[in-house]
Amino acid sequence: MQQSDDAEVPALNDLNNNSSKHRSGAQGRDGFRNQQKDSEGSMESPNLEFEYGDTDSLTAELSELYSYTEEPEFSLNRDYFEEDFRSHVNGRRWVELSVDDQRAYVMRLLDALEVTDREKRLKVARAILYLAQGVFDECDTEADVLHWSRHNIFLLYDMGIFTALLELLSMEIDNNQACSSAVRKPAISLADSTELRVLLSIMYLMVETIRVEMEDDRPEWRMAREAFKTELGSPLYNGEPFALLLFTMVTKFCSMSAPHFPMKKVLLLLWKTVLFTLGGFEELQAMKVRGREKLKLPPLPEDSIKVVRNMRAASPPASAMELIEQQQQQKRGRRSRRSAFVDSLEGDSPFAKKQPLVKQDSLDTYNERDPFKNDDARDEEDDGEDVDSGIEGEVDPLDRDVIIQPPPPPPPLRPPTDRVSFPKGLPWAPKVREKDIEHFLESSRNKFIGFTLGNDTETLVGLPRPIHESVKTLKQHKYVSIAEVQIKREEELQQCPMTMGEEEVEETPAEILYVGMLPSLSQYVIALLKLLLAAAPTSKAKTDSINILADVLPEEMPITVLQSMKLGIDVNRHKEIIVKAISALLLLLLKHFKLNHIYQFEYVSQHLVFANCIPLILKFFNQNIMSYISAKNSICVLDFPHCVVHEMPELTAESLEAGDSNQFCWRNLFSCINLLRILNKLTKWKHSRTMMLVVFKSAPILKRALKVKQAMMQLYVLKLLKIQTKYLGRQWRKSNMKTMSAIYQKVRHRLNDDWAYGNDIDARPWDFQAEECALRESIEKFNTRRYDKNQNSEFAPVDNCLQSVLGQRVELPEDFHYSYEMWLEREVFSQPIQWEGLLQSQ
Repeated sequence: MQQSDDAEVPALNDLNNNSSKHRSGAQGRDGFRNQQKDSEGSMESPNLEFEYGDTDSLTAELSELYSYTEEPEFSLNRDYFEEDFRSHVNGRRWVELSVDDQRAYVMRLLDALEVTDREKRLKVARAILYLAQGVFDECDTEADVLHWSRHNIFLLYDMGIFTALLELLSMEIDNNQACSSAVRKPAISLADSTELRVLLSIMYLMVETIRVEMEDDRPEWRMAREAFKTELGSPLYNGEPFALLLFTMVTKFCSMSAPHFPMKKVLLLLWKTVLFTLGGFEELQAMKVRGREKLKLPPLPEDSIKVVRNMRAASPPASAMELIEQQQQQKRGRRSRRSAFVDSLEGDSPFAKKQPLVKQDSLDTYNERDPFKNDDARDEEDDGEDVDSGIEGEVDPLDRDVIIQPPPPPPPLRPPTDRVSFPKGLPWAPKVREKDIEHFLESSRNKFIGFTLGNDTETLVGLPRPIHESVKTLKQHKYVSIAEVQIKREEELQQCPMTMGEEEVEETPAEILYVGMLPSLSQYVIALLKLLLAAAPTSKAKTDSINILADVLPEEMPITVLQSMKLGIDVNRHKEIIVKAISALLLLLLKHFKLNHIYQFEYVSQHLVFANCIPLILKFFNQNIMSYISAKNSICVLDFPHCVVHEMPELTAESLEAGDSNQFCWRNLFSCINLLRILNKLTKWKHSRTMMLVVFKSAPILKRALKVKQAMMQLYVLKLLKIQTKYLGRQWRKSNMKTMSAIYQKVRHRLNDDWAYGNDIDARPWDFQAEECALRESIEKFNTRRYDKNQNSEFAPVDNCLQSVLGQRVELPEDFHYSYEMWLEREVFSQPIQWEGLLQSQ
């Protein structure tokens, strides 16, 4: 499989070389050592109270727009506003004005935006930004700031501010002088992107505030929201959606021709624009339900969002240190049982006192040690050489005695508090594909009859009764996806273009966006992955890598230790926000394109795979994931709107290190789940990409991610482990039975899937490049048929009547009439006709 030369991708060596460094982090090992206990009995490592959604709270999303180094600009915006406001409205505050007076003042600002003087334009833009930020100097609480921000933003949109800002943004993007001066600068700072940051901040505040619905919204605000949503998703801006302009900024930045672009703000605005115009996860679920109804498919067996939210996290696999400690406890426990048994034979009573200990120890032996507790022993020592080869080896020394010796039976009397609880039912309804039923019947007919009937799934003549029951069960759980219907329809359109007629393509926002992205899709994908790589915590700083810190570094670098600490936190937070925006954006694009048409999804997916997205995500997870999720790279007193309402306390090293009181960082956990979901989407039903997971030795990396006690994250890790389990060998499966058990409990069952055994590996084709090439061919046929304007030229009607052809009036230039006779003499009469040549050419 060819990989793109343009993308900056992590090498496989990086994955292997960095693994030991990240595994040795003492913080992750000590801080989360007790996570092997069950959630009922473990108070040290409770489940993370995290609810996955489209975004974080509105306050958190607004605060992430600003870097801490931008803090002095809040007062600058206020000063410019008040200076202009006093000159036009004397003696009154903004919150005291009537709506008509406010509209009149906004109209004056709108007129002032059209001045040619750059400095004056910037001052007016800062005044508009202060309005969008909620005139915080006139507010007493954070709730007041958010209230006035919402009021002002709907007013600004109604007055047409967004369109005016868009024109200014286009001017700044095309400002070649600013781009060339930024390229020549040795170091770029906040000052180089001032105009762009102000414009993008206003636009982001408008998109994010109008996007979020509130219960007390006025009817005119609800209408404005729908109008704005349609406007952003339609090709109104230079014939393309607004998102395309932002994608252009991303590619221009990554090509090093505009290094001063504030990428964090661009990516946040791009993500929220796509989220607003296309819809979030709940809208996707509703669209999926409507799409199935339209195609007359059975309804979905369950609402996946609700199922995942109700799932509980599993205890993570144990580490090597815990295994050694448990091994010693097991030996002590066996000695105590032996001595207790001898005492009981001699008539002593201490056996009754020791019974709870014996019961607990035997349960541990049965449920935890055989063979579950060997999960992370190999991880902590040498994950790179994990038994991925599948070669049969001897039993691990830690588990040898437990496996050879059967566990003693538990005592008949057990306290009700110690009873082991098992799940009442599996969370997902099983699914079966039509292809699975065909394969099952094909093998059954070969076995019992000796011949097959092709794709016939109805004829069961000659097959024994159990096969009939099996087919009945399979058909009960048969699931036909929208993608399968779309693929079948596309095949029919390709085979019979004249009979099927022209396809009616619905102009959905996703369709409009795909058409706009199609010519430069590979550039967009590579640019996003370059930014993701630059922002990943595992990336090493390189001289030729992209500088994503242009909009966080101040003009004057810090001189005190406190300033350095503050900037360090700001830089880490800046990178985390970029990862959050890119991961959410890519996931949204994949999900919406998949629902719109499967080949649109496959086209984006293939570009991601060829740009080495799979090893990049694995490189991201090849770190101490617990410390990343619990990172405290935030300073609460500097977050907006807290910092503009309250008195700023004196910052100390202790207050900087304190961070917030949450047990995890919402954005980092959100990013991790998004990246795992992207990896699942890229590899699902693709054997070639599943083998990439195996080749890059992803199993140990993914297993370490199971240490995060959050059900949704564990579910997507277990899905990735499930698809490659059959290729990891019997020894790996034997040594990771706790992980296998978790897969069985949490991941959806495919009734014919042999994931836990891998018996059919020898029969599977291994020409994976052919698989990708066949997919690429289908995608290109789809794109050509639907989007190539000249595709139907060979089917265009041709006029073969001599009279009508000669009788057509041809428009000729005026000067042709004057020189017609000369042309006729030169080109016709004076040229000898070679009849033999004409006859031979026929």
